[in-house]
Amino acid sequence: MVAIRTFMNSLDYEALRRALSEDPALANGGLPFDERNQALAHPLHRVCDGVFTGTYTDDDAVKLASIFLDHGANVDGFGLTPGEDTPLIAAASLLAEQTGILYTNRGASIHHAGGGGATALHWAAWTGLEKLVNRLISAGADIHLRCIDHESTPLLWAVHGYTFRGGQNRRKQVDCIRLLLAAGAERDTYNKDGKHISHFLDDGDAELKALFH
Repeated sequence: MVAIRTFMNSLDYEALRRALSEDPALANGGLPFDERNQALAHPLHRVCDGVFTGTYTDDDAVKLASIFLDHGANVDGFGLTPGEDTPLIAAASLLAEQTGILYTNRGASIHHAGGGGATALHWAAWTGLEKLVNRLISAGADIHLRCIDHESTPLLWAVHGYTFRGGQNRRKQVDCIRLLLAAGAERDTYNKDGKHISHFLDDGDAELKALFH
């Protein structure tokens, strides 16, 4: 498995193909994060980790993930265990947008709720991955589903992601919000603490406030 990680990190696609052809079980074998963190995750999840850490680009990740999938990797990773993140959720939360679209196109479960009861749509909205949000909506993801931990919809996640830590997480959440509203997301929504969606907005968020009137 060390060799697999080496091939991934060096983007040695041919060596990766050879290794998986010789031992197809490796396509679904657990991989550590790195030498210090030996916790095992599915290869399709580790592909997304590489994007988040800047080891390679999202386009590189699509190539790597496609090789794993073509050699028998389960697009849902180790399976659909309630409360555990799938590779699609990993892609949405780790900024691997094109990889998440690939997983969706290859049949990943878009309705699965991972950690905290959040789906890929919740995470894609929070991280501001507009293209992935659009793909998930078109695939039939539930725009009204509330996560477990916060009892919040993807729309509220998008607003929170936009305002998180004074905008440090800001990407294309506004576009995600527009997509969710166009799809019929409820504007007048609260989380489990009774905080209305407007609670997360201030006077500097005029563009967002206009969307909720």
